[in-house]
Amino acid sequence: MGYLRKPAGRLRLRYPCAVLLDACAVMLSLHVALRLRLQGPISDSTASGAALGAISSAIISIAVFHIVGIYRQSWRHVSIKELLFLGQASILSVALSSIVILLLFSTPPWLPRSVPIIQWFVLVVMLGSLRAGPRILRELLRPAPPLPVNAPPGSRERGPARQNVLLVGEPDWAETVLRVLKDGRNPAVTAVGILAHDDRDRNLNIRGVPIFGTIDELEAVVGQLTRAKRRPSYLIVSQGDPALTGPRIAKLATRAAQLGLELARAQEPGQLQHSRDGNLDLEFLNLTDLLGRAEMRLDGALVREAIKGRRILVTGAGGTIGGELVRQIAAFEASEILLLDHGEYNLYAIDLELRESFPAVRSTPLLCSIRQRDTLIKLFCQHRPDLVFHAAALKHVPLVEANPCAGVLTNVIGTRNVADAVLACGARAMIQVSTDKAVNPIGMMGATKRLGELYCQALDLASPREAGACRFITVRFGNVLGSSGSLIPLFMRQLSRRGPLTVTHPDIERYFMTVHEAVRLILHSSAGSLQGGMDRGRIFVLDMGAPIKIVDIARRIIRAAGLEPDIDVKIEFVGLRPGEKLFEELFDSSEERLPSSLPGIFEAAPHPVALTVLKGVFERLEDLARYGDAEAMCTIVRSIVDFHEEKPAAPPRPADSPATPHMAPARLQQAR
Repeated sequence: MGYLRKPAGRLRLRYPCAVLLDACAVMLSLHVALRLRLQGPISDSTASGAALGAISSAIISIAVFHIVGIYRQSWRHVSIKELLFLGQASILSVALSSIVILLLFSTPPWLPRSVPIIQWFVLVVMLGSLRAGPRILRELLRPAPPLPVNAPPGSRERGPARQNVLLVGEPDWAETVLRVLKDGRNPAVTAVGILAHDDRDRNLNIRGVPIFGTIDELEAVVGQLTRAKRRPSYLIVSQGDPALTGPRIAKLATRAAQLGLELARAQEPGQLQHSRDGNLDLEFLNLTDLLGRAEMRLDGALVREAIKGRRILVTGAGGTIGGELVRQIAAFEASEILLLDHGEYNLYAIDLELRESFPAVRSTPLLCSIRQRDTLIKLFCQHRPDLVFHAAALKHVPLVEANPCAGVLTNVIGTRNVADAVLACGARAMIQVSTDKAVNPIGMMGATKRLGELYCQALDLASPREAGACRFITVRFGNVLGSSGSLIPLFMRQLSRRGPLTVTHPDIERYFMTVHEAVRLILHSSAGSLQGGMDRGRIFVLDMGAPIKIVDIARRIIRAAGLEPDIDVKIEFVGLRPGEKLFEELFDSSEERLPSSLPGIFEAAPHPVALTVLKGVFERLEDLARYGDAEAMCTIVRSIVDFHEEKPAAPPRPADSPATPHMAPARLQQAR
C-alpha cells in the first residue's frame, strides 16, 4: 500500500511551499504598495508598524485562501477561470487585512487609504505570476511535436501514428480542448483547425490553432488541410453542444464518413476543466458504428504501385462511389484523373474539389454520357487512360423497374460502350463496379447489372493471354452507407421531421459497407488482379461480413440522435417495392465461391456466355430500348439472365461452408 502514500506526501510538501510563497507575496505586496504610495523609501518610524501589518496581512490572507479553497485548485492547469477566482480571493484577503490592521492600530499613520487598493493590484500580479509562471515556462520549454501528417500504412510497428484532429464547436469549448491536449502526455494528437458555429469567429486563432470558418465549410476545409499535408483523421464535437443534437449530429456523421473521417464527441467544457491526465474521453459516432463491425484496414502499398504516375479515368465521377474513387486515386498520386459524368453540376463539383484538395494531380472534366458510344470512344482515344474505373450506373431498384429502357441503355449498353472504348484506346484495364443485386435477380435493375458483368467477363476471357494485355475486372459488393439516394440520407430526412422512419419489411436485410471501405477494396482488388493474382473471367466479391437488418440500422440511427425508437420516433413498415428482394446474396446459384489471395476479397467463378452471343443480344436490346418497346426488351433480357421470381431464403453467412457449384441454366448452356 506504500504507493498510496506517495501522492499524500507530495501534497504535504506542495501545501507548505505554496503557503510560504503566498505569505511572502502578501508581505512584499504591502511593502511595494507603501513605496509606490509614498513615492520613496519607508521611514524608520513607519517600518516597524508596516512590518507588523505585513505579518498580520499574511496570516489573514493565508487563512482566507485556505478557507475559500485556493490550495485545492490544480494550478498545473491554470486558466482564466482560476485566475479570476484568485483575484476575488485577493479582494477578500486585502479587505479583511485592512480592517484588522485598522482595528489593531486605530488609524495608523503609515497606512494611507489608497494602499489597500494598490496592494490588491500588486498582490494579484504576484500570485498570478506564481501560478501561471511555471505553466508558461513549461509551454516554452516543451519541445514542439513535429508537424503531424497521416501515418502511412504499416507504421504501427514503428510507434504510435500521429493523428490530426479538427474541432467543431464554440471557441470556449475549443480552447478547453486545446488546453487539455497541450497539457496531456500524448503529443501524437494535434488539433489542426477549428470550425465554429458563428462566422464572426473566422480567421481568429485560439492557442495558435486557426478558426477556418463554419461547419458548412467542412469539405472545403478538409481539402485545404489535405493540400497542406495536415489532413485530419478525426472530427471532434462537444457532447453538450446544442447546435449539434438529434439529426444534425447524424447528418454530420454522414458527411464525415464521406470524407473518410471518424466523428467523436468530447466532454462538455465543465467536465474538461477537471481533466488532469491530458486525455480526452471520446465517444466515437460514425457510420461504421451502424455496421456493428470494424472497418477493414488494408495496406495501400499495392494500390499505390498500381496507381502512382498513371492516367486514370473514372466514369460516374460525380456520384458517391465515383467521387470517392477520385479522392482515393488522387491520394495515391495518379498523374492525371479524367472525370467523366453526364451531370454538369456533379462534374463541376468533383473537379473543383479535386483541384482544391490535390493541386498536384491534373484534373480533366469530360461532360459525356456513357450512352454516347461514338463520343465516348473518341474521348478515350484522345486522352488514352491507363486504367478505367466504371462507376456510372442507374442503381435505384424502383426507378429502373419503372423505366426498364433507361436501365438497359445505361447499365447494359453504357457498360458495353465503355468496355469497347477501353479496347479502342489500348487501356491497361477496365474495372467495373457491380452490385449484389446482380445475383439471382428478380427485377430489371439486377438483371441489367448482371448483363454488364457477363459482357466484361466475356471480354476478359477473349483477351490475349500475354503480359500487358487488357483486362476486364468486375468488383461486386452490396449497399454503401451514406451514398446519395440510399437509406441513410432518407432516414436523416425523416428523422429531421421526427419520423416515422420507413422500412419496407421487418425482416429485410442487406450487406453494407462504408463508401471509404468499399472504394479501398475496389482499388485493392483491381491492383491485385493486375499483378496476376486472379484467373481470367473471375469476379471479385468483397467480404461484407454478415447482412444487417434495415430495421436495426433505423434503431441505431435514432439512438445515435439521442432518441428512443418507437417512443420518440416511430418505425413504419411500408411493404416491399417492385423488384426488391427480402434478402440479398453475394454469389449467384450458378457460381462457385473461391478464396482469394487478397484479404477481404473472395472470387466468383460464374459460367460465361459467349461474346458473340452477347454482342448480338446487346444490339437487339439497344434497338428495342431506344424505340421504347419495354415488353419485347424485357423478354430478351429474361432469355439471357435467369430471373428468380420467388423471394430467396436467407443466404448462408460467410462462416458457412462454400456454396456448391450449380449447373448453368439451360438457356445459358444453349447460348454458349
